[in-house]
Amino acid sequence: MRLQDEVFVVTGAQGGMGKETVKRFLEEGAYVAAVDLNVDGAEKTDRLLPIAGDLTKEEDVARIFSEANEAFGKISGLVNIAGIAQSATPIEEVSLGDWEKIMSVNATSLFLTSREAVPYMKKQGEGVIVNIASVSMVRPRPGLNAYIASKGAAVSFSQALAIELAEYGIRVNVVNPGPADTGMLGQFTSKDADIETTKDTVFKKSVPLGRLIQPIDIANSLVYLCSKESAIVTGSVLNVDGGRGI
Repeated sequence: MRLQDEVFVVTGAQGGMGKETVKRFLEEGAYVAAVDLNVDGAEKTDRLLPIAGDLTKEEDVARIFSEANEAFGKISGLVNIAGIAQSATPIEEVSLGDWEKIMSVNATSLFLTSREAVPYMKKQGEGVIVNIASVSMVRPRPGLNAYIASKGAAVSFSQALAIELAEYGIRVNVVNPGPADTGMLGQFTSKDADIETTKDTVFKKSVPLGRLIQPIDIANSLVYLCSKESAIVTGSVLNVDGGRGI
């Protein structure tokens, strides 16, 4: 029970990585506020509180943390998994609206959630934030210009917070997943590509260990970074990518 009685806000909780992470955190004894745009089908329990909200809206983010704190009495940590993909698109075909949407969801939401979480953590003298970025910001692919920029921003922002918040006992780290076997993976292909074929011929073959990353791989890394086992780890970027970033 590495997360016994700690309280975590997990965003993107209805996605592949999110569901597995919520499951693992509950197995490790945590209380979880599971946040997503739509939480239909998510069942409330004494340790699990589904909360619907738009992470790009300040008022929604404030409400999410208020509800989590009211339900569980504290906020031990924040795990930002929520994000959106970009289909492979030449830069000249990327609209300003597309760019702004990707940056808003993948980068601005981290600012809003972290800004809301930090005061709760400062009162306790400890806390942990883990943001999901992507190994693509280390090893870019063509056509994912806005997505990669947003994930680079996520890493830089996280490291800036790590140094700022260290004196308060708050740790901030990043996980860079490699190509993961989730519904989002197919969204990175060009619009006319065969998704299943691309998974095997492009994404899987790009991983030196020979398989796609599974949601459980990411969830296990998040358990570690949120537990006392990583008590001296902050400002780190953990590539969970099967060697893709090499």
